[in-house]
Amino acid sequence: MAVWSLYLIRTRQNTLYAGIATDVARRLEEHLGEGGRGSKYLRSRGPLELVYQAPVGDRSLATRAEARLKRLPKGGKEAIVEASPDGAGLLRLLFPEERPREDRHSRNKAGRRSNGRVA
Repeated sequence: MAVWSLYLIRTRQNTLYAGIATDVARRLEEHLGEGGRGSKYLRSRGPLELVYQAPVGDRSLATRAEARLKRLPKGGKEAIVEASPDGAGLLRLLFPEERPREDRHSRNKAGRRSNGRVA
């Protein structure tokens, strides 16, 4: 299974474009190229600079993370670029209220949902 990554591209007008891809380098080339496979938003806004990328996981999580990132104000996106250029902690920044998946679905020996307390 392919690992999906979240990326941010800075345009000439200093705007930030967010996207997801399994191969960020290939996707950046598509945005830069003339083949028509890149984003319409980016076509007239070059030169483009990849300023951030981080592996996220499966497509579902990457899509959710992209939606959260796009809802952030520009200052929030800039903070992510500055604070974690290598992608460390991205999911904690975008999903602070969520617990890890194994905690949300933990069950006891009888198969019932556990509240985390020991009897």
